[in-house]
Parts: sequence; structure tokens; C-alpha cells
Amino acid sequence: MPPLLRRLLRPLLDPYRRYRHARVIHAVRVSLGLLATILLTTGINLPHGEWASVTMLVVIGGLQHHGNIGKKAAERAIGTLIGAGVGLVLVVQQAWLGMPWLTYFAMSVVCGFFSYHAIGKGGYTALLSAITVFIVAGHGDNPVTDGLWRGVDILIGIALALAFSFALPLYAVYSWRYNLADALRDCAKIYGRIIDGQAITADEHLKLMTRLNAAMVQLRSLMPSVSKEVKISMTELDAIQRNLRMCVSTLEILGNTRPDANDPEAMRLLQTALKAEHRQIRVQLIGMARALKSGAAQRLNRPMDLPLISLDAPVYNTLDGYRLLTQQLASNIGEMRQRLAKSAPRWNI
Repeated sequence: MPPLLRRLLRPLLDPYRRYRHARVIHAVRVSLGLLATILLTTGINLPHGEWASVTMLVVIGGLQHHGNIGKKAAERAIGTLIGAGVGLVLVVQQAWLGMPWLTYFAMSVVCGFFSYHAIGKGGYTALLSAITVFIVAGHGDNPVTDGLWRGVDILIGIALALAFSFALPLYAVYSWRYNLADALRDCAKIYGRIIDGQAITADEHLKLMTRLNAAMVQLRSLMPSVSKEVKISMTELDAIQRNLRMCVSTLEILGNTRPDANDPEAMRLLQTALKAEHRQIRVQLIGMARALKSGAAQRLNRPMDLPLISLDAPVYNTLDGYRLLTQQLASNIGEMRQRLAKSAPRWNI
């Protein structure tokens, strides 16, 4: 790509900028899709063309990440097609038999069937099927031609929705990477506050912990989409999530078992005894965050000695327990770094 064109397109090509402006990109994509359906249906003067725009919104309006667009859009398209087909059958039988009570009964039974399947797997497909029955058939008194035209509009809306859903895709793996990087930076900040003797009841400390807990929930929700996008197994993603959860839990315990910050001698002894672990923990946390955000995955492959942890080591006092927890934290972070390094060729897109 020519340098000038690449500079012009950098806001769209740069993963971090696309992550920062994901909602804007999604809104623009849906707006352009709606404009395309309006121009197409009005340009060829299709009756009831507004249903193409409605279908566009139904299929991709609430879908942002590429990892769930394919499956969800297909589910919604299938549900819409099933409902349109059933609606046309009801319109035809009403025009042929002319028995409204039979139409009402048939529509109620059909929608009851869809509602039965709307609870559980594939529920949204069944719900959309029931909704589309009424869009196409009304109460069964719509003319057959109207039902056919609405069915055509729905097909046009589905086709355009699927086309625009793959235009400038927004990958869930971007959100996963950058949220994980921010979480690791927050872990480093919390650890720095702990070893510096700052109060763990301060508003800043509590705010960081709340943000970390919220980030773990968000990361968990992104995992299925990330797994589909970059072909990392859910088992491996769950292992990385478990490392992060253990890191946060250990930080909470360290904050509550830290020697009295008002005892300078105890704090000095602690910082001297664990100087290597303190540096290693902060270097690894910041290094992983930078690698995830910049894509420079080679940072994760730098050799680093991990502490050997023995669960049989005797614990005589609070200081010994704190030392053991710190070494376990360093070991857990090192394991997380190795997992990220191993999976880097897949998430680093």
C-alpha cells in the first residue's frame, strides 16, 4: 500500500484506534447499510421497502464483534426467513379458504410453537420467526402480493446486512487484548501501592480493585467470540483468565497481610528480602501490558528466571507468609506470560 494512502487509512487500519472508536465505526457501518437499503428499495420502487431497513437493523444492529456476527447474523437471517415463509403460507390459505377463525387459530398455534423453542438454545431464532410471521401476514388479511413483496424486502435486508456486517470488521480479540493490558497495568499499580506501604482502604486503591473486578467480567464475556475469531481454545483462554484471577486474589491477600506500614524497620526488611521479586513482578506485569497493546510479542519471549515455590516451606511468622505469597504471585505472573507468548501468533492480528 502506498505510504500516503496508508497514512490516510491509519485510523481504520490501526487495531488500537479501531478498538477505541468501535462504537462509532459500528454506527457508521449500520447507517451506511440502512442508506443502501433505502436507496435500493426506493430506487427500484419496491412496495413496503421499509421492511428491508427493519431487517437490516434486526440482523446486525446489535452485533459489533466479528466473532459473533457470522453465527448471530445467520441465526437471525434463518429466523426471519422461516417467519416469512410461514407468514406467506398463512396469507395464501386465508385468500384461498377465506376462514379468518382458522387463520387466527393457525397463527396462535404456530407462534406458540415458536415460543416453546424461544426458551433455550436458538431462542432468538424462534422469537424472530414468530415476529416475522406477523410482519408478513398481519392478521392473515394482507393481500398475497403484499406478503410476497414483504418477503422480498426481508431477503434484500438480510443480504445487505450480511454484506455490511463483514465490512471493516471489529474483532473481539482487540477488546480482549486491550482490556487485559489495562487490567495488568492496574495490577502493577496496586502492587506498587502495597509495597510502598500506601493504605489499602484509600479511595484510589478501592477504585483500582473495582475496575479490575469489572474488567475480569468483561474479559470473560469476550472469550467465546475471541475463541471463534482467532482459533484459541476456550481452555487456553480460561487458563489465562484464571492466572489473572489468581493475581488479583493474591494482591488482595498481600494487601491485608502486609507488615504494618507504620513499622519502618519491618518494611525495610521486607523490601530488602524481596527486592528481586518486587522488580520481577512489576517488570512482567508492565511488559505483558505493553506487548498486548503494541503487538510487540517478542517482549514475552525474553528469558526470566521464575522463583521456585515450595508449598512445604515452613511459615514461622507473618513475614514468612508474605514472602511465600509474593513468590507465588511472581510464579503465577510468569506462567501467564508464557501462556500469552505461546498464543501470541493467534491473538496478535
